[in-house]
Parts: sequence; structure tokens; C-alpha cells
Amino acid sequence: MSEETPTTGGPRKPRIALMGEFSAGKSTLSNLLMGSRPLPEKVTATRLSPVWMSQGNDTPYRIGTDGTTEPISIDQLESVPVEETFAIRLFVDADILSVCDLIDFPGISDPNMSSEVWERVLPEVDAVIWCTHATQAWRQSEAAVWDTMPDAVRNHSILLVTRFDKLTSERDRSRVIKRVSRETAGLFSGIYPVSLLQALAAGEDQDRWDASGAGPFVNRLIETIETLTKIAARTELPLYNIPNGQPIPDRILRSVAPRRVQRSRDGEASKRERPAAEPDTGDTTPQGPILRSS
Repeated sequence: MSEETPTTGGPRKPRIALMGEFSAGKSTLSNLLMGSRPLPEKVTATRLSPVWMSQGNDTPYRIGTDGTTEPISIDQLESVPVEETFAIRLFVDADILSVCDLIDFPGISDPNMSSEVWERVLPEVDAVIWCTHATQAWRQSEAAVWDTMPDAVRNHSILLVTRFDKLTSERDRSRVIKRVSRETAGLFSGIYPVSLLQALAAGEDQDRWDASGAGPFVNRLIETIETLTKIAARTELPLYNIPNGQPIPDRILRSVAPRRVQRSRDGEASKRERPAAEPDTGDTTPQGPILRSS
């Protein structure tokens, strides 16, 4: 990719991918996290190249597979040539994008789209929120894709069992969660059953929000972003580039840390040198919730 590609070079935010099979709830999840629909009503991300969303109001553009860039109209996203596009860069004023980037992937099982369309963006990923439909949760095709993920990504990723309200009996719900937990043991940082549509419709109704199952998921997401923020501040490469079974190599640690991180490290050094420590004001974690927590 060219130097204009949003890969490395300078302090970066964590990059969280929204992934899953077709109709697993990724678009609804995106709406919930962003607080509004990021794409025009007639446009669905399932027919697009990966949509990389960042904070701001810059003009949208596409990054070609050859690394070149060109401005695009948000109303004409579906005219973007999928096979020749690395990613669509979209800029939105949303609270969550102040602390991380979101990359909305097309469905992994779309027979009309080559897997190369989304596979080539995977090296930019730090963590994944994987959506699996409750009525057919964790299919073999999903497991096969996830098996290729590095441990460094898995350790910070979340599995959402979406449309959980479609399981009407407590017996069915318990059976699905037990099976999915068994089959994905050690592959995610957490598993959360949720009805995203109920969460989206809850508004300020705390009871409906809690009933949707979104509360525990959002709490974990906030914790994950805090952790990834610290990692992203000191690594040049996204976590997908860290091989399985290996820690973050010293060769990719930044030699010059961002100012706030460096202040924090300086503060820790001062504590070791002085009996009485001064307050540390260099916290790098995001302040306040990005979404409502329970």
C-alpha cells in the first residue's frame, strides 16, 4: 500500500473489525455503536468493500488495491468497484470513533463476493466483534475463518450471539450458549447473547436496554478499547501481524512514545526513585463511556 494508506506511521487508535456471516446483525451493531446509521438508507455494507470508519468530517475516499486513493460520493458507494478496492474510508462524527476506528466487513459467506475482498484488510485489525446468528450459531464456515486468526487478535475479540430473542425457550437459549461456549473455548475474550434490535429500540429505557443483553457486551467493549489503546500507543503494527504464540516483538515497540504515554512512564520512573509519589496524570485510557453502560 502507499504511504496514504491508513496503516502505520504515528500514534493510532485501536482498529476493531465487525465481522460475521451474511445477515448476522453487523449493520445493526454498527448503528448501535455509532448512535446513528453511518451509511445512506439504501446502501448496505454487505455489498461493499470493507468500510473503514474514523472520527471526523473529511471527504470519503476509496483506497485501491494498488494503493491509490480517490474521493467518492457517499450517495454512490455501491458504484465503487469492489474487486479493485482495498477499503472505503468514511468519516463520521460519533463518540465511539473518538477512541477507536471501526471496520465494517462484508459477510464472509457471500457467494457473490471473493473472500479476497475482506481477507486483504485483515492485517490492519487489532480485534474483532464477531456476530453469529443465534438460530444457527457458530457454523463450521465461521469456525474455519476464525481458525486463521492470530492469538493476539483472538485474545481481545468478542463473540456476539445475535438475535437471541429468536430463541423463545430458556432451554434452547441455555443449549445454544453451552454449545457455543464449548466450541469456542479460549478463542474469544467473552461471549455475549444479545438482541441488537431491542437494544437499538431501547432508547433511554434502562429496563429494555438490560433485557436486550447489550449492557454486559458494552462494558466489555469499553474495557477492550482501554486495553487496546495502551497497546496501539506502543506498537507500529496491528495485532493481526503478531504470529500465534509470540509476544509483541521489541522491534516494533515505538522508540518515541506519544506524549501522554511518555508522561505516564516518566511518572512511574519517578515513583520508583522517590519515597513519596506524585499523582500520575498521564493516563492513556479513554475517559467516560463511549456508550451507555449498565
